[in-house]
Amino acid sequence: MKTIRIGTRGSKLALYQAHLVADLLKKQGIKTEIVIIDTKGDKILDVAISKIGSKGVFTEEIEQQLLEGQIDVAVHSAKDMQSKLPEGFELIAFTEREKVNDVILSHKNGINYQNPGQSLVLGTSSTRRVATLKHYHPHVRTVEIRGNLQTRITKMENGHCDALLLAYAGAYRMGYDEMIQHELSTDEFVPAVGQGSIAVEANVSLSPKIKEAIRSSVNHPDTEDRLTAERAYLRVMEGGCSIPIFALARLEGKEIAIQGGIISLDGKERICEKISGSRANPEELGKKLAQKVIVAGGAVILEEIKRSQNNEK
Repeated sequence: MKTIRIGTRGSKLALYQAHLVADLLKKQGIKTEIVIIDTKGDKILDVAISKIGSKGVFTEEIEQQLLEGQIDVAVHSAKDMQSKLPEGFELIAFTEREKVNDVILSHKNGINYQNPGQSLVLGTSSTRRVATLKHYHPHVRTVEIRGNLQTRITKMENGHCDALLLAYAGAYRMGYDEMIQHELSTDEFVPAVGQGSIAVEANVSLSPKIKEAIRSSVNHPDTEDRLTAERAYLRVMEGGCSIPIFALARLEGKEIAIQGGIISLDGKERICEKISGSRANPEELGKKLAQKVIVAGGAVILEEIKRSQNNEK
């Protein structure tokens, strides 16, 4: 089999993820080559993601190289993938999911986000995390902080904020476990769709033989079922990086239990619904959850968020 060219962003975390996929392929005797590609999200660091636009912020340039045949597959954080891929692209594998929790990471000890008496500033670029904090812990202040993890840690240490609010998976993969001050409950901080897994994207024209070789080497079926349900939910809700939408699917025997919802930007309204059903059709479960959230008031919140963001542009 030919050498598989893997496209990725150039950050340390993105390269870690690309090499993880490459290692899984090498175990099956498949040769790989890593190709680094700069994306819009990597180049524009002084503007909030919600202002750049939520579609393809970290994927557009990579997908162009897939289209042109410069690379065979692309590797992304699954949570960065838009709900609807451009025509001609598909996700062909998901790696085994890491712990899904959000965490508070800091060089300082004694950080207590639950104490209203403690002055605390958290750095994050996620509208979901900001809105969740406003809902449950409105005393905590937030500042927009972007860039790769190492850049954000440097900014924190230079006094930009007291701590960072981010995904456990990124902190763990980069070896910053010892800086984790709190692992946040998924009851309050329900993660972003796909958080903790790595997705492999391909052009639909990729050879079926190569596609199957990649799937058999990389794909984790349990994770795929969970993310299929979550992504179906996200697709109906038309959510992107700039919308505070969340969902988490869990396996319970032959069933999938999935919870998901949406929070208003000011944190005042939070809708979260749950549903469970047969693992045989995870996509249908995700769609049913979305309809449940929409009927419960999610449609109104979503419309308000989109109107607010359009007014800011």
